Amino acid sequence: MADKRDYYEVLGISKGASDDEIKKAYRKLAKKYHPDVNKDNPEAAEKFKEASEAYEVLSDGTKRQKYDQFGFAGVDPNYGAGQGAGGFGGFDMGGFGDLGDILNGMFGGAFGGGSRQSRQNAPRRGESIRKSIMLSFEEAAFGCDKEITIDRVENCEECGGSGAAKGTSAETCPTCHGSGSVTQTQRTPLGMFQTQSACPNCRGTGKVIKTPCKKCGGNGKLRRSRTLSVHIPAGIDDGQSIQLRGQGGAGANGGPAGDVIVTVGIRPHPIFTREGSDVICEIPISFTQAALGDTLQVPTIDGKIEYQVPEGTQTGTVFRMRGKGIQNVNGRGRGDQYVRVNIEVPKNLTDKQKDLLREFEANATDENHSARKGFWDKVKDAFKGE
Repeated sequence: MADKRDYYEVLGISKGASDDEIKKAYRKLAKKYHPDVNKDNPEAAEKFKEASEAYEVLSDGTKRQKYDQFGFAGVDPNYGAGQGAGGFGGFDMGGFGDLGDILNGMFGGAFGGGSRQSRQNAPRRGESIRKSIMLSFEEAAFGCDKEITIDRVENCEECGGSGAAKGTSAETCPTCHGSGSVTQTQRTPLGMFQTQSACPNCRGTGKVIKTPCKKCGGNGKLRRSRTLSVHIPAGIDDGQSIQLRGQGGAGANGGPAGDVIVTVGIRPHPIFTREGSDVICEIPISFTQAALGDTLQVPTIDGKIEYQVPEGTQTGTVFRMRGKGIQNVNGRGRGDQYVRVNIEVPKNLTDKQKDLLREFEANATDENHSARKGFWDKVKDAFKGE
């Protein structure tokens, strides 16, 4: 044991190295010296064994603490203290924690771990299909029903998805006995290594079809074009999606079908804009309507309604019409409509109209133009010292 190198030195790291640094250092060495890539180099096998032993100790908080305190005596039973170093003679991966995960990730499952590998003939969910549709402003506000056309994979109706001709059935693969994978064992200087791969006889399905279905060629699946009805709920907004569960591609090996996900786009409206469940509308009014007040015919998504604009209304004033917005998509009431009024300054005036306006201006008082008076008062105060 005298020729053993310090574990930190083996991995090329400092004593204060973090768990990530330890793992990265081991990955680098394991990839460099792994026996599968150095089959004719016994020195590489020794270095791999040395790096694995170092990682097994330093990646375990308890073992690392004992090693830092007592050295090899804290982790090697041959020194008469601590726990075993993981059975390196037979290279038992069971004592290595995530060491096996690292090696499986780098070398494609060469270290057993069959229970962690997904079997190729296990049930698999079908393909989910995405579709986009455009709606008018009103369709989104009130809801509607639409039809969409999709292409999806379905089970062959002739063979029911089995792939076998009518009157026959698929048989369990004699090579892999239905598992879909085969295991090969290889003896190395470090012990026994196992590799798993898809069965070449059944291509990982676990089944062998001797008489394939003529309609699908033994595949068990066919691609079909289908038209589906989609209910659009009232209040749906631009970019939101509707999920049609189980309407996507057929699953494999008894797995469930995928979904169809319909994403909604909404075309702009010539009058209304939308913010959530609220509707916004801008209306031009005349100078006279703003000054004297008037009853307006205001458009809403439900049709025109009367609204009384008070006298002295200023341009840009926003009025709130409660409950005249869009249905909340979750069904909890409706939003509001906000009406912004903009005062239109008259153009192309006749001489008589101009004279009337001049007469009005001559008779106007500060009370008629309080905002204008307030502004010029502020100007006087701002430039008082100049």
